[in-house]
Amino acid sequence: VVLQVKPQFESQANTNCGIFTAIKYKSQVVAGTVYFIKVQVSDAEYVHLKVFQSLPHENQGPSLVGFQTGKTRGDPLTYF
Repeated sequence: VVLQVKPQFESQANTNCGIFTAIKYKSQVVAGTVYFIKVQVSDAEYVHLKVFQSLPHENQGPSLVGFQTGKTRGDPLTYF
C-alpha cells in the first residue's frame, strides 16, 4: 500500500523520497479501509499518511487522503 501511494505523496508534498519505509500502521474499517501509516522518509524524518483502500470489487488502488510531515519515530500514530 505504501509504495502504491508514494507517487501521490511525493506530488502533493512536492518532494522526492529516497527512503519510503512503513514503520507502523493502524487501520479502520469503513466502506473500505482507512490506514494510518508511519513512514520513514529520511534518516531522522517521518511522515504520517492517511490512505483509503476501497472495497475489492471496486477495483481501485489505494488513495492518499492526507498526510502530516515533520514527525519523529517516537510520535504517536493518531487519527487525523
